[in-house]
Amino acid sequence: MTALDRTPPAGRALRPWQDPALPVADRVEALLVEMTLEEKVAQLGSRWVGNDMRAADHPEPIADPDACGTVNVAPMQDVFAASGTIPFEEATRHGLGHLTRVYGSGPVTAAEGAAEVVRLQRSIMERTRLGIPALVHEECLTGFTAYRATVYPAAIAWGATFDPDLVERMAASIGRDMRAVGAHQGLSPVLDVVRDYRWGRVEETMGEDPYLVATLGAGYVRGLESAGIIATLKHFAGYSASRAARNHGPVPMGRRELMDMILPPFETAIVLGGARSVMNSYADVDGVPAGVDSWLLTDLLREQWGFTGTVVSDYWAVPFLATMHGIAADAADAGVQALTAGIDVELPDTLGFGPHLVELVRRGELAESLVDRAARRLLTQKAELGLLDEDWTPEGSVSGAATVDLDSPDNRALAREMAERSVILLDAGTALPLLGEGRPEPRRVAVVGPCATDPRTFMGCYAFPNHVLPRHPGLGLGIDAPSLLDALRAELPDAEIVHEGGCDVREEDRSGFAAAVAAARDADICVAVVGDLAGLFGQGTSGEGCDAEDLRLPGVQADLLAELTATGTPVVVVVVSGRPYALGEVHAGAAALVQAFMPGEEGGAAISGVLSGRVQPGGRLPVQIPRLPGGQPGTYLQPPLGANSEGISNLDPTPLFPFGYGTSYTSFEVGDLRISDAEVPTDGEFTVSVRVRNTGGRAGDEVVQLYLRDVLAQVTRPVRQLTGFARVELEPGASADVRFHVHADRTAFTGRDLRRIVEPGDVEVLVGTSAADLPCRGVVRLTGPTRPVGSGRRLLTPVDVSPSQEGSDARQS
Repeated sequence: MTALDRTPPAGRALRPWQDPALPVADRVEALLVEMTLEEKVAQLGSRWVGNDMRAADHPEPIADPDACGTVNVAPMQDVFAASGTIPFEEATRHGLGHLTRVYGSGPVTAAEGAAEVVRLQRSIMERTRLGIPALVHEECLTGFTAYRATVYPAAIAWGATFDPDLVERMAASIGRDMRAVGAHQGLSPVLDVVRDYRWGRVEETMGEDPYLVATLGAGYVRGLESAGIIATLKHFAGYSASRAARNHGPVPMGRRELMDMILPPFETAIVLGGARSVMNSYADVDGVPAGVDSWLLTDLLREQWGFTGTVVSDYWAVPFLATMHGIAADAADAGVQALTAGIDVELPDTLGFGPHLVELVRRGELAESLVDRAARRLLTQKAELGLLDEDWTPEGSVSGAATVDLDSPDNRALAREMAERSVILLDAGTALPLLGEGRPEPRRVAVVGPCATDPRTFMGCYAFPNHVLPRHPGLGLGIDAPSLLDALRAELPDAEIVHEGGCDVREEDRSGFAAAVAAARDADICVAVVGDLAGLFGQGTSGEGCDAEDLRLPGVQADLLAELTATGTPVVVVVVSGRPYALGEVHAGAAALVQAFMPGEEGGAAISGVLSGRVQPGGRLPVQIPRLPGGQPGTYLQPPLGANSEGISNLDPTPLFPFGYGTSYTSFEVGDLRISDAEVPTDGEFTVSVRVRNTGGRAGDEVVQLYLRDVLAQVTRPVRQLTGFARVELEPGASADVRFHVHADRTAFTGRDLRRIVEPGDVEVLVGTSAADLPCRGVVRLTGPTRPVGSGRRLLTPVDVSPSQEGSDARQS
């Protein structure tokens, strides 16, 4: 009988772990008792078969030693070289925990990927004693990272929607596609909170506010998990706060800031989203790498938050403990330290969690209980996913691959909705919308700029066309993704549209300036499209390892804009980027200004719809737009000393456009603040109500935002912090009442003794439409004793929207 032929003879009972009628815990314990030590250790590893991603995911060896000073980068390259060198059959002779990116490493169709999944799973199951299949994990940061799969907007654009329900619907669609082709786990969402806009991975985040990231992240997790895909929270924790925004840089952050600014999204996504996996950060925080931080991975994550899923390592994070952090003697020592701290599965290949763990256990140098602990967690997920069931087969797991359309019309419609809702109109100025509003329709439109004709600029660095296909140039994008130029020609069929590139995204070549300027001078209006092209490790202007020295537009794009605006032709500037750039000088010369954060494959139609006026813009800034490239504010969540010090420092960090800001082709008014109670106890609750009215002539959305300010506290607190929001759709003249139900827990912070507390005192209540536009202000006094709060505290601010007596055409979106 082979491992796959597991139907028991007549009268013989199933092996207990194969019986889905038994409780999962009982099945897993029965399996652990049956397993040898070698078989248990094998479950803690992974395998990346046919990986050609190493050169793309990580830097090439540096040819010029002087470029590195005294830093020895060879050990890092040795890790990549060692990864995947053992033949698959040898590496999996006792079993395997994970298969790495079968679909996400090369341009394989769904059918080809499914055939490879079946081949690999059969190889594992037929050659091993117990026949336990592997989990298949894939990336899904902008959609399923697979050939010909829908490229949704990047996560920073999700933040711009301020719409958790829409993010949840998108994630559910992504999850269904992944499950159809046999994937089990998705390495998303990124819950890092932006602390410095120069960091290359800003595009992968949902913004700079922990509450916004928490609510959207929990929505993404709910959607992915609803499709049966394990969501993986990353990067746990502190990765986004590296010194000088350098990728993999050390994080100079104390525990209080970590607990109040970085950790809340992870806690929310676990407690309220139901995430079943967490990925450790590469970073070291105050000298302790996350991969060996038992306080983070065990005390906090499991004992305080009650997390029961798996902790997986970021790719090569375990051997990096030796080669990059210098806290382990070698990969074997790194594996012991990581396993002890609480990492359960090593990705993407097995280096630190290899067979040497078996010898260490047998020599009494490593407790077998630690191996059991990690194996139990992984096997529990395999049981929950049905992989241990007697009738599970590799063929059955990929049965949907034969008919699945990874870029279906439904997917594209959802991608369009996400894109349209994420585009931010910063300033309509004198030029927008192009059609209507009493303006003459433009007869001749010049479209210039390096982002006008390349739809890859709409996509993040983990989108398949940017992540994998650059190594396969003959295949194009694999999907239909119209450029903005193409979309504008469809949007404005009666206009003559001419195009000149002007310059490249990142190169210094100005030779195209003259033609671009001439095209603009001869046009009624110029649409200048500038920004980023995502890549990996210096191969782009945004993305992993593509950090910025400052916040100037890359290359010579700012110079091109200056020459265009000097022509006297109105210039509509569209910034398509993965991070906010300093736009003070750009805004001064522009006739209108639009920000689109990598809006995905449907970005061209979404942006052109906003420009024409067909689409009512409703995006809001999840980050600030700086005024000057070197005077970046970093984040609006500053304590008093981080604000403009008015003469104490000559640098003014006031942004050009604040967090939460965005306009539309109608107008709104927020007022009539009502607070239910002037005083509430430190364990009480109060309600904040406002009325929002559409005072313009078109239907549109407004995002009503609630901020709180702790007037007097034992530690410095932000001058204001987002505590709730509601996106409200209103017809012209209609109004709605928005009610926030604020528990005192929402004022909690980490005190001087590192305990989270609710402190008595005055709390200022501020409601409006951005962090700087808060016309409604009041005060609530919290009374009673200082109250410690823990993991059971209220993490969200419930909000309800109802039509006011003045109007009935309102709903929460």
